Amino acid sequence: MLHRKIIATLTMAFAASVGVQHAHALTVYTAGPGNLSKKLAAGFEKKTGIKVDVFQATTGKVMARIEAEQANPRADVLISASWDTAQDLEKRGWLAPFQSANASRVPTPFKTTHYVAQGLSALGIVWNARSGTPEPHDWRDLTKPVYRNLVTMPDPALSGASADLLLGLQARLGSEAWKLFDDLKQNGMVVSGPNAQALNPVLQGAKAAVFGAVDYVAYAAAAQGEAVKVIFPTSGTVIAPRPMMILNTSKQQNEARQFIDYVLSEEGQQMVAEAWLIPAREDIAIKRASFRDLRLLPQGDAQSSSTSRADVLARFAKLNGQHSR
Repeated sequence: MLHRKIIATLTMAFAASVGVQHAHALTVYTAGPGNLSKKLAAGFEKKTGIKVDVFQATTGKVMARIEAEQANPRADVLISASWDTAQDLEKRGWLAPFQSANASRVPTPFKTTHYVAQGLSALGIVWNARSGTPEPHDWRDLTKPVYRNLVTMPDPALSGASADLLLGLQARLGSEAWKLFDDLKQNGMVVSGPNAQALNPVLQGAKAAVFGAVDYVAYAAAAQGEAVKVIFPTSGTVIAPRPMMILNTSKQQNEARQFIDYVLSEEGQQMVAEAWLIPAREDIAIKRASFRDLRLLPQGDAQSSSTSRADVLARFAKLNGQHSR
């Protein structure tokens, strides 16, 4: 009899603990990288016991899902690949304010009262050294006849980082940016979905270079023996901080704050570095170029409004014969 009572008590306790854990599960929507998202979720679960449900997709798909779920919000934490999306959501009043103590080592440009960078990527040219083409050094080099029909570009409507490059080039070059895009199109450049879809033909040797590739994907491919090189153009490029933010509709505000604390911890930031991103914290060792090593295009400010972003994406889509998303 006593044995049965002990079993019953333990069963009820286990059921209660599962119920508590489920109640405190955290939902994270992220623009990746996928492996990094899994490692951060696993590390956080191990440290806190809080379950993490991850939805990983491109920035475009993540934002579309958040918009579609307005009536029944599910995301607690959002990690985007575009700073612009965080600025837009803050203006719309969708974000809860939070400043992590672990953000003290994050440079000021990469944190606000409502969001902070998980890490940073930079946009560059990724070139296949076995393509038989000369090594390019600047964006405009890819408009030369030797690269005809050999260049791809991620679709800025799907890639937040690519959209940031589009905005940065327009802010720096104005009408010359659009002449550059038109010349690239006339030279046969293909706009090919998100980053991986643009990079794969270059890895396979079918194309010679990617215009505006996120660097960490190519660094990882090169580390695995692929014959690709990341080139940062001489005229300048754009860095893409990947903002983390807490949705104000989240019912797990405390758990969401703990998650951001963890990502910004030394352990979390080392995972970011292992994914070939630039960690948000400056005290984490890296084996790649830091943002301070790069010549940057001005980021601008007015470029970040949702209206100008939408206008630029629509103009780019029209130029390349795409349907606006």
